[in-house]
Amino acid sequence: MSQPSSATGLTVEIQDTIAILRLDRPAKRNALNDALVLALRDAFERMPATVKAAVVHGAGDHFCAGLDLSELSERDAVQGLHHSRMWHKALDALQFGPVPVIAALHGAVVGGGLELASAAHIRVADATTFYALPEGTRGIFVGGGASVRVPRLVGVARMTDMMLTGRVYDAEQGERAGFAQYLVPAGESLAKAIALAQKVAGNAPMTNYALTQVLPRIADQTADHGLLTESLVAAIAQSAPEAKARVAAFLQGKAAKVQKG
Repeated sequence: MSQPSSATGLTVEIQDTIAILRLDRPAKRNALNDALVLALRDAFERMPATVKAAVVHGAGDHFCAGLDLSELSERDAVQGLHHSRMWHKALDALQFGPVPVIAALHGAVVGGGLELASAAHIRVADATTFYALPEGTRGIFVGGGASVRVPRLVGVARMTDMMLTGRVYDAEQGERAGFAQYLVPAGESLAKAIALAQKVAGNAPMTNYALTQVLPRIADQTADHGLLTESLVAAIAQSAPEAKARVAAFLQGKAAKVQKG
């Protein structure tokens, strides 16, 4: 099942239990405009119940080169506030949506593109990937969630450096810093992301829900509140029939053992 690319610049394809969302503005290096941001929001808010994991990637040579500055309109402070909050809602629909999301990165992951990638739960970069936040050198500030999500990946000091100096991280530097969890050869990030999504889709639904919805919120809580939340979610997860069946299969030697590598 595939929805063809439209004026929104987003193509959605369903492969069994995996949704593959492609940013489809290669001539613009997949730069984000309002139509594309809203299309991403709508895609996750309307995700079919049969989908258990999603992959986001970009057409052409780049994942996403950021905000489409050619469509940047003059806004007063109030309009700018509401525009930023629209982005927040759209990327929250991805991060806190119905399924885990894997971002397949290549080429530019810049500005708003890094904001989009940081909203995913897993990031796979290929050797062509590079990361930047050029807003600082353009006299503006991030507005799509980078100030919250990027420091959680790489720390406040690295983000500050990137915005103050225009520093660019290449693929290897980015993986070491924490922008991506996986680094693969050029051209292989999408295949790796789909393979990971298929694996994730096979998890117990409550486990995936806990990891995408609860774990990020535990990280925002005080230690004692976080530990209580953990206990409550652990109790709920282990009481699910599917969890009981999986544990029983492991105890009976029917489940695969953890293997190195």
